[in-house]
Amino acid sequence: MVEGVNFTFDEEAKFIFDADPPNLPDSFFEKIIEELDELLPGEGNVSERLNRFKEDFIVPDEKVDAVFEEAIREARKRTQNHIQLPENEKFELEYVTGKPWTGYNWYKGNSHSLIQLNRDIPLTIDRVVDVASHEGYPGHHVYNVLLENRLAKGRGWLEFTINPLYSSQSMISEGTANFGIEVAFPGEERIRYEREILFPLAGLDSTRVEEYYKVFELTEKLDYVQNEIARGYLNGDLDREQAEEKFVRLRLFTPERAAQRVRFIDQYRAYVINYNLGKDLVKEYIESRGGTSDNPEKRWEEFEALLSSPRLPSSLK
Repeated sequence: MVEGVNFTFDEEAKFIFDADPPNLPDSFFEKIIEELDELLPGEGNVSERLNRFKEDFIVPDEKVDAVFEEAIREARKRTQNHIQLPENEKFELEYVTGKPWTGYNWYKGNSHSLIQLNRDIPLTIDRVVDVASHEGYPGHHVYNVLLENRLAKGRGWLEFTINPLYSSQSMISEGTANFGIEVAFPGEERIRYEREILFPLAGLDSTRVEEYYKVFELTEKLDYVQNEIARGYLNGDLDREQAEEKFVRLRLFTPERAAQRVRFIDQYRAYVINYNLGKDLVKEYIESRGGTSDNPEKRWEEFEALLSSPRLPSSLK
């Protein structure tokens, strides 16, 4: 709201984040769910079967520390092979509850971050690499380290000591953090690392890695449904109960996870577009400049350049 005027979801996305999110019909997601229906074992609706399936891949509470620390170590090593970081850079990990998000990076300055992981949400094995990379290396932590050292300190651009959450910068920040997972752990490399290291460390059946990732890759294609739910909810076309029901039906969340995600929309509104649209925007930009999966050195080069320079989302098109 500005001067008493309420903006629509799409107006917020455009005015704040410099982006035009696509409008996708329910049928787009229903086709993906049909594929999952054929793939998932057991009885019941697809949402119930998916969430039962995922229970076999939850990291036990007593294993979370060891598994997460290993993923952070590996993500940091892979990032440092391509991006030079200050010797004093570091981050601390803290477990929290009662938050509307799954993970959060609080950048403290001087190349130091506090990363919080919400333990209200069961930690499935895929989320370990996701959070370690997205919040840490080469995601938010590295992004903020490079902005601070190369722009704020290196060029004296003090405006880069401030990271406004509701601004076009967040499209780049979240987009690079999500695409950074794929940059650091591309395709088969991630599957091999998880099969050989993370699954055994978590006490999970490593013979089921490929099975899990077939399902995981399909569920990731449903991510844009949160934009559609946010659009309907913020525009007044869906009430809270309808928004939660749609998360269960089309994003295949548990009712508890659906309620948590609607609370996220309550707090962050159109910000949700930055995760999926931002990732796709960043990926398309880097690949258009030669940073494709079969040219990893160029991919890292373009990724680092994007992290350490001021850009607008519309300039990446």
